[in-house]
Amino acid sequence: MEIGVVVHGPNIIDSGYALYILDILSNYGNIHCRLGGTMGRTAVIDASLENVINIKEKLLPSQSLKKFKDENLDCIFLLNYGKSSTTGQVFGYKVFNHYSQYLTDDLTPVIQIERPGENDGSVIVWDGNETKLNIHPGARSEYKTLTADDFAIKLASQLELNIVTPEDVRLKHFTNNIPDLKGSIVRPVHGVSPGENILVNGMVIGKSSSDKLTLVAKDGIITDIIGGNIKQHGVDKLGKIDLNTAIIKTGLLRRSDDIEPRVLNKDNSSTILSIAYLDHAAEDIYKLKDNDLVITVGDDTTLVASDILYRFNVPIIGITDGDLDKVVEHGFVKNESKIIQVESGYDDIVGAEIFDKVFNFNEILEIQYPKDCNLDDFKTLKLNEIFETITKIVNNINCDFKIVN
Repeated sequence: MEIGVVVHGPNIIDSGYALYILDILSNYGNIHCRLGGTMGRTAVIDASLENVINIKEKLLPSQSLKKFKDENLDCIFLLNYGKSSTTGQVFGYKVFNHYSQYLTDDLTPVIQIERPGENDGSVIVWDGNETKLNIHPGARSEYKTLTADDFAIKLASQLELNIVTPEDVRLKHFTNNIPDLKGSIVRPVHGVSPGENILVNGMVIGKSSSDKLTLVAKDGIITDIIGGNIKQHGVDKLGKIDLNTAIIKTGLLRRSDDIEPRVLNKDNSSTILSIAYLDHAAEDIYKLKDNDLVITVGDDTTLVASDILYRFNVPIIGITDGDLDKVVEHGFVKNESKIIQVESGYDDIVGAEIFDKVFNFNEILEIQYPKDCNLDDFKTLKLNEIFETITKIVNNINCDFKIVN
């Protein structure tokens, strides 16, 4: 049997259950594994699993499911470790619905394994319940042919998890009344605790004040948070979105407090010094990993970018103003990195000046190494020059600032 496995999020990896479940599934067939989403990439790198879990493509979980379907695999698993059974089951429901919209023919069985190791952990067969699955010839003969339902029951018993049906999830989480706000798009958010950050497409747009949360948008702009407080600066940076399809997260992006970051060797064969600019972006920071330096603007952008780029040996110069929402528990910073904290509200102003004066309105600045130079010495010289240029820009704006790293 050819088994596809979509691993979502860092927590299933940090917990050790991703590798544990992959090992169990390997007893039943050939395993093909890829990441769904982007936040799990750092966890995959830290766990040295990039040769086990494919992280080369940036795919949504539903897109990863579809890719396995297109590859004609026999069965697909979705591994997740939500912060609660509610968030995990709602996540699976929405991922499966998005996935099913791609398809025009019968669906390959999709089985979710949620919160393994927890009392409220579960196994959910989203589709293909009665599909016959021929397990690996090496398995015991009495399990040679199983329905998807029987396979799920066997795995649930082995992992000591509950069996939950799609109908259970729908009735429990999707039968509540949604406020009728004419002319607006309304989207409830499940499994929220008071005091959590609310992220839409990677941008912090507010903080919850209740365990019942609803986002409201009009003409593509978030206008209200029922059960929370809006952060207008974040909403402005986010801009227009489709609230129905936006990726919404609450709380920390990575919750483990026992992380050992793994630093990868960097290819130093290039003869071009490459410097990137990142401004409050909810984009894929991993695409910046081959640069020699990244200039970041915004507190959380700086925290997340520094943490990710630390693994690729890339220093940053961060412009912050102390308005940190703390979207990860810990952020790692290279010794060569510099953080400049400016007066409140000035990070955008300083960032705009840097984008103009240093980058000439291009997101990448490239400097050719001189012939016969010592590359390390030249790189250090240029990075120091850029830092000095940035501090002069801050001085000319005439705002208070301090170097915090």
